[in-house]
Amino acid sequence: MKAFKLFLAIVLLVTLFVAQVDANPYLAKPGDAPIPIRIATCALTGGFIHIYTALDNRLFDKYGFKVESLFVRGGGVSVAALAANELQFVYCTADSLIPSLASGAEVKLIASSLVGLPWVMIARKEIKRPEELKGKIIASTRPGGTQDLLARAMMKKFNFAPNEISIRHLGGAGQAEVYNALLQDIAHATFVTPPLDARARRDGLNVIYHMDELNLPAIYSSAFTSNRYLKEHPDAVQKFVAALAETIHFVEHNPDKAKASVGKALALKDPESLQAAYDAYAKQIVNRRLTVPASRVTETIENARQAGTNIRRKAPEIYDNGFTDNLEKSGFLKELWGGEVPGKKW
Repeated sequence: MKAFKLFLAIVLLVTLFVAQVDANPYLAKPGDAPIPIRIATCALTGGFIHIYTALDNRLFDKYGFKVESLFVRGGGVSVAALAANELQFVYCTADSLIPSLASGAEVKLIASSLVGLPWVMIARKEIKRPEELKGKIIASTRPGGTQDLLARAMMKKFNFAPNEISIRHLGGAGQAEVYNALLQDIAHATFVTPPLDARARRDGLNVIYHMDELNLPAIYSSAFTSNRYLKEHPDAVQKFVAALAETIHFVEHNPDKAKASVGKALALKDPESLQAAYDAYAKQIVNRRLTVPASRVTETIENARQAGTNIRRKAPEIYDNGFTDNLEKSGFLKELWGGEVPGKKW
């Protein structure tokens, strides 16, 4: 009888072990050699909350990676480093890299953690609605930059004539500079991303519009690798995408750890700013399946073409959803989320 019970216990343990392996076939196995990779982020932003959390909590380790993390400012430099195999993965805003890929860079978009526009429009305290901007000044960075494009899209949305709103460009200034333009009465409104919206409220400014409501073809935080690395190390790419998928789940279920990571990266301590970043990037525009939205890639390429970019590749040539599709087919996502994955299917 005791032998039979022992046998049943062993069978149960083996069954549970096999089920765990089947549910996550991407974990490192005992004896596997570590996979050395260099991951770079291209900016400092709350929108990279997932990669910051993954690195701080060593989530890549369980998938067999030995990670070196770097900061490489700018999408163009990041793409060049990928193509030269100096980096294996880059985590950056897809909208800023897609034109380079469409122009011929030997790099592919393999997963999109955030889809949508986190930008919000803030205005001085006397302005409470976009309609009240007639005759006012919007602060932007450079002509053709993100804020400039958002200003023109907003003007079109609310049927403003070109001469009814002025756009004041402040050169190569960043969000801090255009923000200060409001405080110094240089402009009446501008665009920022969380967590700067939390500071705006504390300073008496108003958040008057969430730009994601425009439904522009925006793809935010995403992962990229080179065509060469994808061809030579497809298993490593698959493991990396699986680790990102688990990170999204981890961030959603461990908000304090996620906020600690983004706070560390951005040198932020106030709870309101950390919560604003978490709400925007872990909840509002998160893409739990990581699928790259094909229609948005196509639209982004077309916008780049109209802006004068020399387009040499079509959308299907610059992204690969095979790795995210495998997460569905293997049952990994279903097991991770305990059933159907929440959120929109792209």
